[in-house]
Amino acid sequence: MTRLSALRLSLVLASSWSACAMAQEAQSPQVDDGGAIIVTGTRAVGMQAAESAAPIQVLNQEAISHVGQPNLNQVLTQIVPSFTAQTQGTDLSSFSLSARLRGLSPNHTLVLVNGKRRHGNGILQVISGAFQGSAAPSIDLIPPDAIARVEVFQEGAAAVYGTDAIAGVINFILKDNNEGGSFKVTGGQYYDSEGELFSASGNMGFKLGEDGFFNLSLFHRRQDYTTVGTGQVQITRPDGTLQPNTPAQWSNLAGDALSGINGGQPKTYLTEAFYNMGYDFGGIELYSFGDYARRIGYAKQGYRHPKRICYEIGNLSGGITAAAYDPSICYGDTGTWGMVPLQHVIEDEYSFTVGAKGEASGWNYDLSTTYGYQKDDIWTESSAHREVWQESYAASLQGIGAPNTVDKAYDGGFRLSQTTVTADIRKEFEVGLAGPLTFAFGGEYRRDTYEIVAGDYYSTYKTGVQSFPGYKSTDAGKFRRSSRAGYINLIAEPVENWSVDLAGRYEDYTDFGDTTIGKITTRYDFSDAFALRGTVSTGFRAPTLAEQKYSTINVGPTSAVAQLPAGTPAAVLLGFQSLKPEKSTNFSSGVVLRPIPKLAITLDGYYIKIKDRIAGTAPRFAVQGGVTQPGGAAIFSALNAAGIVLDPALPNVGVASFTNGIDTRTWGIDFAAAYPIALDFGKLDLSLTANYNKTKITQNKIPTVFSAVSESNIERASPEYKIVAGFLFTSGRFTFNARETFYGKTSVLVTPQVSCSTLTAANQPCTYEGVVKATALTDVEASYDFTDFVTFSVGANNLFGKRPETPSLLQGVTIPAGTSPFINGAGSYNSYYGHSPYSTSGGYYYARLDFKF
Repeated sequence: MTRLSALRLSLVLASSWSACAMAQEAQSPQVDDGGAIIVTGTRAVGMQAAESAAPIQVLNQEAISHVGQPNLNQVLTQIVPSFTAQTQGTDLSSFSLSARLRGLSPNHTLVLVNGKRRHGNGILQVISGAFQGSAAPSIDLIPPDAIARVEVFQEGAAAVYGTDAIAGVINFILKDNNEGGSFKVTGGQYYDSEGELFSASGNMGFKLGEDGFFNLSLFHRRQDYTTVGTGQVQITRPDGTLQPNTPAQWSNLAGDALSGINGGQPKTYLTEAFYNMGYDFGGIELYSFGDYARRIGYAKQGYRHPKRICYEIGNLSGGITAAAYDPSICYGDTGTWGMVPLQHVIEDEYSFTVGAKGEASGWNYDLSTTYGYQKDDIWTESSAHREVWQESYAASLQGIGAPNTVDKAYDGGFRLSQTTVTADIRKEFEVGLAGPLTFAFGGEYRRDTYEIVAGDYYSTYKTGVQSFPGYKSTDAGKFRRSSRAGYINLIAEPVENWSVDLAGRYEDYTDFGDTTIGKITTRYDFSDAFALRGTVSTGFRAPTLAEQKYSTINVGPTSAVAQLPAGTPAAVLLGFQSLKPEKSTNFSSGVVLRPIPKLAITLDGYYIKIKDRIAGTAPRFAVQGGVTQPGGAAIFSALNAAGIVLDPALPNVGVASFTNGIDTRTWGIDFAAAYPIALDFGKLDLSLTANYNKTKITQNKIPTVFSAVSESNIERASPEYKIVAGFLFTSGRFTFNARETFYGKTSVLVTPQVSCSTLTAANQPCTYEGVVKATALTDVEASYDFTDFVTFSVGANNLFGKRPETPSLLQGVTIPAGTSPFINGAGSYNSYYGHSPYSTSGGYYYARLDFKF
């Protein structure tokens, strides 16, 4: 599609419908003021959000509908201030974008659908900064049109739900309409014509008999590439002229010839179907919900120049000839002389839940079984195999064939499954207190499996195809574990306006042993206008099977980093011991204010201590900038013990793993206020939400393994504050929605490509602060209801196209030819920092047509 063509498509569709539009009154959107009945974080029946003893934010369909990008990650990050979504990943993480609550790991937030645990992700994020180690459920695989509301429970809830709920819980409640439906078409793109997006989605409700429903949502989205950078450090100097060591035959690569070829966001095709159904037989309701999703994606990898394949010809033939750089002899795309390999991923995912709930002898019960499965297969395409080419070239010198190489390989994949069986029993008793006593108990059985599938011959032969070596037989394997849990929950109102919620949970894992945790939550309403609330709880998080077992080589154009599974003999040589569960202690307290009618204000502070926190390390380099580093010999010994073969010519070679080596402390404040104003000519809904959050490593038990770079990903990669000011105006058929989001500064330590010894000799530090300054982003959307059934909207996310900073150039350091001059070792010029809380692609602009029937 050409520039703004997606927008034009929606405009044409709108015009055709507006010609036959009829003048009818439109319903004014409603902002939730705390009156929604919640089901997350409590087993009390009929509780409103405003009555909750713990902070919870409810997003209704209206709030979800006014976010331009059809992606639930974007919905939450634009509305919930304590929620930070990953904007783009590296390698496979581009297909498993994650999000975090309260600055903690994505693994610390439990994701539920209709109150049932959602299975994790088969793709582990390995080299993704603050999101490193994430194997959290992919929220992007839940279509927005399937959701009736989202409940974001911002409190530790491991005692209620089990592992993963240290930071909080996000519960997606599915639509249960038994009639009517909607259809939506969205077109959009970034201002520079990249990342063109088209999506179509629909939701339909059907009646099953007299007392049943079946609700179906269908969704399809396709999005094109975005790119980063204006040139390649390996080929040109900052002024666009060729590097001194670049052959004259590459003159066509000078200037802007290699601009914008490195990948940002991948090209993806996502298709989903989600259903929700139930039937009330009178006293017992049978229910089921589930989904199927297929994602096909292509991610551009870093540029490889022709030398990456044939730079050792001199060792084979006694000298590199000019003919060696002819594209027909030395592998390369004839258009650029070199290659940008593609990572091709096909992901299939499905899940289903079946259950029954009802009442027997005054006891309410909910019995269910959930099964989730995800399969990811990975190929590298438009690539080449260095050793295969060199071997064939050597043979050609002896008159045997012509130089050649494979250009694609199957790298392997992942298989993940989770089976969860739950039983929840509840009854209310009158025991002479101000309110009934709720007694609840139940149990859970969960079985997890994780499999790494080996790649084909060419992906694993020696160093494999360029950009992504396949998973070797030593990496592959199928792993499983199970856990059993039981809980007891008491909720009472001892005196009028005072509630107390006590919960205890016992959980036993086949691979870690058992743990017991608990919580106490209380709230006292001094009046209708003022209440105090607070919680003390303990929690835990068991490491995922992926964190324990994942093994591969993470490669770039000039680097290779081996990911060693913690606890393996090779990893132990470097201090990476076997992983164990995290333990947490949570404290929170807050106030709920209603000083005037319709104005709701909540202010909550929290303090979270995590012991033995699991986090990914930054690479420990054996060789950096072509220079062997202190401890390099031990790293090479560990690589040999693991049977890992790396490209000997790479200037940067290292290892990484996951570790329990740190304890952290996180504290912060959540604020929320909403107020509707009735006007003579319409209605104005105002909202202000904010989060201040700060994490500190209180103990680094293994500083030689968990470096200062690793620490910065934990402590400073999230903005300390995020403020969202919302403005929703409706007048008749017209709606205007605006949000102003203020992000605090983020920074991480970045490492130049040149060796530390070179920097030290030039009186320069070995690491630098990569700072993304505080900024404000503006989102706007204007909508018009042509009829009760047709609405047209246009809008922008990041209206003014703000982007993060670009890394600074090294000063006073002699940079070897072809080596990155940037403080973060970026391989392309003018490439924005990737640890920003907002996208490097700038402003996104869209149009949408909504149909109701």
